[in-house]
Amino acid sequence: MRYMIIVRATAQSEAGVMPPPEDGLMAEMAAFHEELAQAGVLLDANGLRPSSEGWRIRHQRGQRLLIDGPFAETKELIAGYTLIQVRSREEAMEWARRFPAPFRDQLCEIELRRLYELEDFEDQACVQSLRELPPYKN
Repeated sequence: MRYMIIVRATAQSEAGVMPPPEDGLMAEMAAFHEELAQAGVLLDANGLRPSSEGWRIRHQRGQRLLIDGPFAETKELIAGYTLIQVRSREEAMEWARRFPAPFRDQLCEIELRRLYELEDFEDQACVQSLRELPPYKN
């Protein structure tokens, strides 16, 4: 089972403010992710730059509209993620509980979402062709 640990953005992360080295947060995050890697469950992890450097594509009635950031609703934005592969929901929860507080004393939420696997979809030709692509091929 793959899960994404999603770190919700804050005004600080949207401003591009990085924690100072003396804060120790980056070292704490590195140690946690090293622990995930040593346990064999870490697939990927990254922080995301502020939404001011991004854009959205809105699909509506067959049209595509490009919308440049920044985006107003910080609570809807993601500051970073960690992708893990574990044996159970409980194991994913245990890792999420140990995730370092990404913004120290600021209110911050971490969300956990399970990813769909190809096995979750009906066996169609298009799903079979996806199984041959590098990210899915074992």
